[in-house]
Amino acid sequence: MKKTATVFLAGIILFLSGCGQKTETSMEAPVSTVTAAEKTAAVDPASAGILKGRVLFEGAAPEAKKLSVKGNPECAVFHANGEISSEEVLVKDGMLKNAFVYIKEGLEKYTFPAPTEAVTVENTGCHYIPHVSGAQVNQPVNFLNNDPTLHNFHAYPKNSKPFNLGLPFQGMKQVRKFDASEVMVPLKCDVHPWMQGYIGVLSHPYFAVTGDDGSFELKNLPPGEYLVEAWHEKLGIQSQKITIEPRATKEIEFKYS
Repeated sequence: MKKTATVFLAGIILFLSGCGQKTETSMEAPVSTVTAAEKTAAVDPASAGILKGRVLFEGAAPEAKKLSVKGNPECAVFHANGEISSEEVLVKDGMLKNAFVYIKEGLEKYTFPAPTEAVTVENTGCHYIPHVSGAQVNQPVNFLNNDPTLHNFHAYPKNSKPFNLGLPFQGMKQVRKFDASEVMVPLKCDVHPWMQGYIGVLSHPYFAVTGDDGSFELKNLPPGEYLVEAWHEKLGIQSQKITIEPRATKEIEFKYS
């Protein structure tokens, strides 16, 4: 009996790792015209500034969609009413959560080493947590299963190699890196199709994801002119051109409706 269960589980993992469908939600990063020889090594913190702001939602906030998980008892056990709230559009007091804000243009002459500290995306209560996250190119990303049931992380990058990680056991973790910039890379669990998430991958550290208060802050930004972009999975993309003065703080707002 144990041998049969083991073979069945192995078959599930092989099935998951073989999935390879494509998605159209990713967007290619801009191509830099600056050569490697023209790039400088580091930012001067003595002259760097700060970009901070908020992402607002104007008008009546939409109600979060309710997704039934009653047909999946392994997930329904975490949710007393058998429903999970969608994270597509989350608004609190006029502030928009899960907007990915980043510097799109203006850093082409700089190089930034990949952090050795890992970013973590979890399966917890049959959710991806966080729903939206970010990492640098070649930074390790921990994909962790906190649930006592089978999950997987199926990533659909266009600029890096796609992967599909089966995580059948609680506490199981796999580590991957993305080798090219991309905003955004969709994540999906094939076992539980409502589980979706996104990770933005950049060649620099100047990105943030808004929380409940809609705020973001990008520190240690070198003086210069930049194109700043806000991405949201349902509400689209907005951008602004800004100038960061030496040792100054610049404040901006993005408004969705």
